[in-house]
Amino acid sequence: MKPSTPFKLWLCSLPMISIPFAGYAHESNDSIAANSKGGEERNVMLNASDATKPREIQIGLPSEDVTVYENGLPAVYSSTVHQLARHWRSDASLSKVGLLNPMESAIKTGNIAYSVDSYSGLGQKEFKGVVNYHTNLFGWQNFDMNVSGGITDKWLYTAGIYQNFDPGSFKPKFTDYSDRTQIYHAGITRLLDKGRISLLYKFSKSNGLGSMVNSAPFIYVGDGSVKEIPGFALGTTSYAPIGGEFKYMDVMDGKIKSGRWGDFTNNMAHDITALFDYTFGNGYMLNLSAKYMNAPHANFVDFGGSSIFQATAADNLFKDGSDTPYTGLAEGRRTWLHIGKVSNMLFTGELSKSFGKHDLRLGLNEWYYHLDYHSSSFQWTGTVSAYPDILTKHYEDGTSDKFRGFNELSPEYTKGYENKFAVYLTDNWTPTSKLSLYFGGRLEYYRMSADQLPFERYSGFHIGDTHTYTDAEGNQHTSVIEPRHVLKNKLNYAASLQGTYQLTRNFGLTADATVATRFPRINEYAGVGPTEEQYKRVTIPLIRGGITYRNNWVDLTSMITYISKSNNIDQQNVTKPGTTQSKTTLLIYGIKTLGWTTSAEIHPFKGFNLHALFTYQKPTYKDYFIKSPFEGVSDLNANGNIVKEIPQILIELDPSYNITDNIRFWLSFRYFGKTYANLTNALYFNGRWETFGGINWDINKHLSVGATVINFLNQKGASGTINGAELLSKEDADKYKNYYMSGNYLRPFTVEFSATLKF
Repeated sequence: MKPSTPFKLWLCSLPMISIPFAGYAHESNDSIAANSKGGEERNVMLNASDATKPREIQIGLPSEDVTVYENGLPAVYSSTVHQLARHWRSDASLSKVGLLNPMESAIKTGNIAYSVDSYSGLGQKEFKGVVNYHTNLFGWQNFDMNVSGGITDKWLYTAGIYQNFDPGSFKPKFTDYSDRTQIYHAGITRLLDKGRISLLYKFSKSNGLGSMVNSAPFIYVGDGSVKEIPGFALGTTSYAPIGGEFKYMDVMDGKIKSGRWGDFTNNMAHDITALFDYTFGNGYMLNLSAKYMNAPHANFVDFGGSSIFQATAADNLFKDGSDTPYTGLAEGRRTWLHIGKVSNMLFTGELSKSFGKHDLRLGLNEWYYHLDYHSSSFQWTGTVSAYPDILTKHYEDGTSDKFRGFNELSPEYTKGYENKFAVYLTDNWTPTSKLSLYFGGRLEYYRMSADQLPFERYSGFHIGDTHTYTDAEGNQHTSVIEPRHVLKNKLNYAASLQGTYQLTRNFGLTADATVATRFPRINEYAGVGPTEEQYKRVTIPLIRGGITYRNNWVDLTSMITYISKSNNIDQQNVTKPGTTQSKTTLLIYGIKTLGWTTSAEIHPFKGFNLHALFTYQKPTYKDYFIKSPFEGVSDLNANGNIVKEIPQILIELDPSYNITDNIRFWLSFRYFGKTYANLTNALYFNGRWETFGGINWDINKHLSVGATVINFLNQKGASGTINGAELLSKEDADKYKNYYMSGNYLRPFTVEFSATLKF
């Protein structure tokens, strides 16, 4: 991985783009290691907020989506529909898992983001096998096995299986597991005199509940802290209903249909990859990667909430089988059913050669992605309790409903393709022993052809419906809801320049600048989508500079970073404060972040290592304006507000000690400072520590065992945003002291065990 600046410098220099490392988060005692050009190992699999996702590395902006690559190609082209964790895990089939820094990622892929760079094990002449096993106190069972070897002197094979059975920290009543994933690998390789050619196959089948089980109700005290609701333990109590059928309106035809919560989480994909690498006699190296992936089922379910209220007899809400109106806490809940079919054909070729003090690479991407996707939404009211009841609303005219607001909140639809054809060139130049320079450039032709539904959403929205609406001037219009075609042909570009200079044996200077551009993608047309006037180039500039200090026991880097993003497109569901009324609005805004980070790797004596990091950052909104869709609620101008969910102070302390050559003890302390829980910065969560610890023992060359403790301080807390508080003003914040709300929470105290057998 180039440039060759140590990875910890890049990782620690940028505050805020999330990178969703999609290896299973329970593999928390494993490190994602950068490759030989990337520097230090970093443990990124520890996540105290969600047992099914690894933690995010933050560098200043919302993620640009694809951040995991496999054999030089996207593991999934876009995770907005076909979610990454449904098709890729950091398992025993991989020979190497490293990281592309944002500058390298911008040139090779067009995205400024930290990117996982993984490679499949292709086998070797001798037989090798590995079996990994993980479990925890909640009943998680994870098996992962790979075998490889030689068929003849010229032919190699590899085969693997990954099986995950995770009930979560509480048992969902409508299914056995919160995550059930199966992945199967097989491959064959032909060795050449100066290269090799490989053919790999992967099949994945996965069901994950995601946001259905990742939220909970709590009491917001008003001072940034939260308290548990009596009888509802955060992290070990389910806020998902018991099960049974629900009704929804299919956005495709307007028909009322029935379903079950677990019926819409199935994912299946087939993946065929061909690899070729060859070194020519004149020193040129050629690497080719091609992949066809087809996912006939790429589905998931989203849950959301609005405001918790005290139901009275006048609300006419009833539990099933009861003639007495329900009185107690209730919340308006939201559900989205996402149905997708995805296929892509991807090719990357790269030619490289060294010329004196120059290392040159010439690359080409030809990436084609086809998407057929729609989602339907509905709303319901549930009790605020463990395994909540879904309440039926009775009306004065004698009618009743259990599910309502069909497709009122952001139902989506798009069908079509996008194609990216790009060429890129990089050069690593070391003119002197003290000075190294990196140059990179990328030019990309982007074509998108898509059908979309550019209409406002309303209750009963579906394809084929006729809708009458009033415009801003008071004129009435009638529209038939039917797909309309959008075709775009654009040029994107990226460029990078980096220099490092060693002032003395210990001190050095480093600075770089990167810019990447893109236009709105096909998934951003799944909602109302940008109009022709709103269709603008997205530009992301990144500038960094700082110093390094190294000696035989410390490696320190301190950098200042500026990064911004213009014309960011987002769909925001907003709720009228204190009610369950919600609307969907399209937002186009910018974000800018100025940050300072200092990190150090410290080795004061043999066997001990400490990684320490401190970051101060100030990510703020630009041009962020929401016109209130509710009477009596002010418009929101969030310009200058701190970006929600992002802490301004980050601290990491990761000590480890090798008790013997075979036994390693480690701890991880992560501090996340005060974070705002809504757009207006009226509500916030206090800073919190996330804690992990473990011990690993290599019993012999064949067997290793380990134990990991998550949240060993047993902190109870919430994170993310607070449902229903999007438009809450600072003036009204005092009304929300000791207020019942819902949102995300930290993982509970958990003990995990692992074993690895090599043969």
